[in-house]
Amino acid sequence: MAALDTTTGADTRRPPEQFTLRLRRYNPESGEAPYWDEHTVELEPHRSVLEGILQAKAQFDGSIGIRCSCRAAICGSCGVRINGEPGLACHTHLDHARAASPDGVIEVEPMGNMPVIKDLVVDMDAVHWKKVQRVTPWLLPKQPVPEREYLVPREAMVDVTQSMACIQCGACVSDCLAMEVDPGFIGPAALAKAYRFVGDPRDAERHERLEDLSQDPLGIYDCTHCFKCVEACPKGVNPMGQIMRLRRIAGSDEKIVDVNNGHRHEQAITTLIRDYGLLHEAELIPRSYGGNSWFAKFHPAAGKELLSSLPVVVRGLLRRKLNPKIAIFGHKIPKSDLDSVKRIYETVESRPARYELNLYVSGEDEEEATAS
Repeated sequence: MAALDTTTGADTRRPPEQFTLRLRRYNPESGEAPYWDEHTVELEPHRSVLEGILQAKAQFDGSIGIRCSCRAAICGSCGVRINGEPGLACHTHLDHARAASPDGVIEVEPMGNMPVIKDLVVDMDAVHWKKVQRVTPWLLPKQPVPEREYLVPREAMVDVTQSMACIQCGACVSDCLAMEVDPGFIGPAALAKAYRFVGDPRDAERHERLEDLSQDPLGIYDCTHCFKCVEACPKGVNPMGQIMRLRRIAGSDEKIVDVNNGHRHEQAITTLIRDYGLLHEAELIPRSYGGNSWFAKFHPAAGKELLSSLPVVVRGLLRRKLNPKIAIFGHKIPKSDLDSVKRIYETVESRPARYELNLYVSGEDEEEATAS
């Protein structure tokens, strides 16, 4: 009887097969441009891409640079891009990686948004670790400190469990589109870590943390909701979800009015979709800067922003990318559809408290079936 991998169900007695690895090689000290290097290794299909790289390093080229430690998807050291997607080399099976490749060759390259030290090894200090340090990644306890221990409600600890699962592999940072455009953005990993302490009832400076991250132009409102960090994370931390929770607590609970107009912008979007069923772009700018009402366009701050947007509007009209009627009066949807949208709002807003869904720990324990 074949032995099965308890994690994947794979047959661990399948004979070795040949796998071709195409590795991205680069040594900054050499002065040469990056290049691709191919090696064929022979391993059982359920073995990891990391094992394939280490075999190539041991048998063909000892100069291949790869960082690894635990080999059990716990330390996060072996984060790379496999076939263009971020992942842990030790947690990706060779047969799965080959099946995902368009030409059957497993392509491995270093993570993005970080300087390459050598081959598959990147410098995580400035882009990752300095950002984590930026959010004060430790508990600032309330005073006085209990003689024995803090008693924390179970729900509070379940709430921060998702962000606690982060192994600091940097996969989310690697694929963050906001960081690609604006390297100064604090980033998904650091902000997920920030929520771990904002959501902890033992922390004494929740408001101060949120005030800091809200007022920073490179803070929580610099996220563009691209979902890349959600897809990249190998541990289901959902960094974007943690950023959205920071925003909701900062704006709705702590009533922080940020200089970036981030919370006002979100409020304007919410109101416009409730009133029109679709986003009314012409109303979005004035409401974000002048207040969440039709009269916002007469506010000086909104007027200044609208004037600065005129060149973009004119270009859009000349290139027929903007419809003047829709721009002025907004999109129209059938009344029945608009009523459906409003019912959704009524359902959500009628709840006595905001419902936060933790995607890491969800569902209920199954009850044992009772014998009939």
